[in-house]
Amino acid sequence: MNLRRQFRLLPADETFLNEYGSPWETVVDRSQWVILHNFKTHRGYGHNSVSIAIRMPTGYPRAQLDMVYVYPVLNRRDGHTIGCTQTRQSLDSKQWQRWSRHRTSANPWNPQEDTLETHIYLIEDWFVREFEKCPEKALA
Repeated sequence: MNLRRQFRLLPADETFLNEYGSPWETVVDRSQWVILHNFKTHRGYGHNSVSIAIRMPTGYPRAQLDMVYVYPVLNRRDGHTIGCTQTRQSLDSKQWQRWSRHRTSANPWNPQEDTLETHIYLIEDWFVREFEKCPEKALA
């Protein structure tokens, strides 16, 4: 896989991504994006791994990271609908599934503590918590 580096990340973010274990790249497509490939999902999804994209806003890390974009589209194997994932984002000549997930007032973005690393861990949590909504069928 030819991994693109179309812009530089903060050194701490690059170090984290290099140690995380998923191939990653930076892509400029109307915005700056970090794309992680072979990102592991929960076993209740139709794919064991996907690519995820995170838009890197101007002003990061003062400006917060928000949401995640998934390719290919994730569905639950048990047929339950995943809320707030109907919108598609054109990126890198593909249609990505937008997971509209946001921080809350109980867990706001803190630019002194939050980074690409904490956002990726939050994404991992979103993928797991999806199955807390209907746990009796999550692993069917």
